[in-house]
Amino acid sequence: MSGHSKWATTKHQKAAKDAKRSKLFAKLIKNIEVAARMGGGDPGGNPTLYDAIQKAKKSSVPNDNIDRAVKRGSGAEGGAAAYETIMYEGYAPGGVAILIECLTDNRNRAAAEVRTALARNGGNLADPGSVAYLFNRKGVVIVPKEGGVTEDAVLEVVLDAGAEEVNDNGDSFEIISEASDFVGVRTALQSAGIDYDSAEASFVPSMQVPLDLEGARRMIRVIDALEDSDDVQNVFANGDIPDDVLAELDEE
Repeated sequence: MSGHSKWATTKHQKAAKDAKRSKLFAKLIKNIEVAARMGGGDPGGNPTLYDAIQKAKKSSVPNDNIDRAVKRGSGAEGGAAAYETIMYEGYAPGGVAILIECLTDNRNRAAAEVRTALARNGGNLADPGSVAYLFNRKGVVIVPKEGGVTEDAVLEVVLDAGAEEVNDNGDSFEIISEASDFVGVRTALQSAGIDYDSAEASFVPSMQVPLDLEGARRMIRVIDALEDSDDVQNVFANGDIPDDVLAELDEE
């Protein structure tokens, strides 16, 4: 079980309550706008848009903001930006591999901010391809442990829908599938009346670097600095934070 995955899930749940709430909102809105531009403004026929909207709602983004983002992306309303997705590869201190997914309307600005965030926190950019091979594109669905949901109940629902594994993250279950199957997994959960926090394609590390307390602190410092950039949508790292270290971090 990946301790980093547990930390990332906990951090995501807390993000809507902390000082970065407005920044989180902006990134979720950007996801919706791009999804609507790529696949149309009807969530019923655009699973990527559907999941982007659900994720925004789970983080308490106002419905008016969501509706306007859909209209901008689909062309029903003006003001949409020309965003492009760029992936950067790098390292945090201690040899932790990092994939940085940017969604930006200014490639030069995004590159400069990523480079600065890494350099100022003991990390560095890596050559294209030198880090990406350590990650696999997977579908990740997070199901909260609410209403007496059990692992057996989740397994029964999702295995036939394409799930590869179900991990216990403490206060939630993490369901891993092929990236092409996560919509089927999400739909199976909905049909069974099981709520979920998020469903999306993600990058899951194929091998991990175990971290002590200081190593975990340094990795988190780099990730926080990267995520502070408006251009950075997601950061994926292969640092593994053991349960005992995670408990110490939670106390800080």
